[in-house]
Amino acid sequence: MLNEDKTITRALNMALNYLSYQARTIQEMQNYIKNKGFSEDIVEKIIEILKDQNYLNDRKFARQFVETRIKTKAKSKFALEYELRQKGIKPCDIDDLLKEYDDQNLALKAIHPKIKTWQNLDIDKLKKKIINFLRYRGFNYDICLSTLNLFLESKLMEKEDDCEN
Repeated sequence: MLNEDKTITRALNMALNYLSYQARTIQEMQNYIKNKGFSEDIVEKIIEILKDQNYLNDRKFARQFVETRIKTKAKSKFALEYELRQKGIKPCDIDDLLKEYDDQNLALKAIHPKIKTWQNLDIDKLKKKIINFLRYRGFNYDICLSTLNLFLESKLMEKEDDCEN
């Protein structure tokens, strides 16, 4: 019993250290503890302790992950769903979380930081850059085209405003 307590304490310390760098999902933590050579029984106990102390919460993790991803590297709902599934988030939690987001708005957020970089490109290169960039981020072709059209319309409006002044 004393030996098991030491093992649990050691595993818990390793788990807390792993969490100190960034939030983790239950699946990520299970894999980490298993890879450190602990038994399935110990893994379950550690996961329960961490969940009880609110160190592990997949819904909270998923929300933070999506919000951070949208701010730093916006992707399509499809791409976000894929990443969350890879991290072990339940499909029902993913669906609940992602239904509040719109691919069109995500696409606009994705290209916004690139606009200044691309502003001096000729129109054909610009179109290609936008489409390829959005496709790489997981957006379907229709969203890519509509985002391109919205961007080009806003660019035309800016030029008309400049001409009037």
